[in-house]
Amino acid sequence: MTTELHGRTERLELSDQSLRDFEAVVLDATPEGIVVNRSAFYPGGGGQPADHGVLVWQGVETRVVGVRKGDDLQLIPAEGDPIPPVGTVVRAAVADERRSALMRTHSGLHVLCGVVFRDFRCPVTGGNMEPLTARMDFNLPEVPPGFKEAVEDACNAEILADRRIDVRVLPRDEAFAIPDIIRTATNLVPPEVRDVRIVDIVGLDTQADGGTHVASTKQIGRIKVTKVESKGRGFRRLRIAISD
Repeated sequence: MTTELHGRTERLELSDQSLRDFEAVVLDATPEGIVVNRSAFYPGGGGQPADHGVLVWQGVETRVVGVRKGDDLQLIPAEGDPIPPVGTVVRAAVADERRSALMRTHSGLHVLCGVVFRDFRCPVTGGNMEPLTARMDFNLPEVPPGFKEAVEDACNAEILADRRIDVRVLPRDEAFAIPDIIRTATNLVPPEVRDVRIVDIVGLDTQADGGTHVASTKQIGRIKVTKVESKGRGFRRLRIAISD
């Protein structure tokens, strides 16, 4: 997979989701944001929050508390932390526990989406996540008896099946030729995007998606559907928790 660019920054995490440590050169730096030439910090999107971590340079540490997307990708330093000068080589580390939990959670949401779409043909209308907890909204006019338990059992069966999770990038026309590639009620992929990143839980769920994921469903752990809520006529919110 080729590395993608955001402004002047190579996005390393899209080609290697296991990467946690890397070196980079500072291209621009203020207390509001630090631009580096390459980064494995996921900037957030599709309901997945941005990564946290640290930059280490010349014996100094700068905490990264978020990522801002603009013309360039900006790493947001913690308030009051030192700012590395332009041209500095920094050693960066993504907070592993947070990222790994978010990868498990994001992949868990794709399992949930795949199960509900397969068994009930319901598109997604929204979603959000934090480490090991998440919610996903569906266009589901009626809630069948035993729905919550059936969905939870089906999700965990797919996890135990240890399905491989593949990531690839396809030209837009080729990607949109895949049946049901967009699982949201509306297509959220901007028309100017010519290459579409595809996340495929082999045999269950194939979607256009820009987030980070584990390598197989077994790495997710276990899904518990904690609550099913009504969010207006025909819309249901499923809340889930991820555990070992």
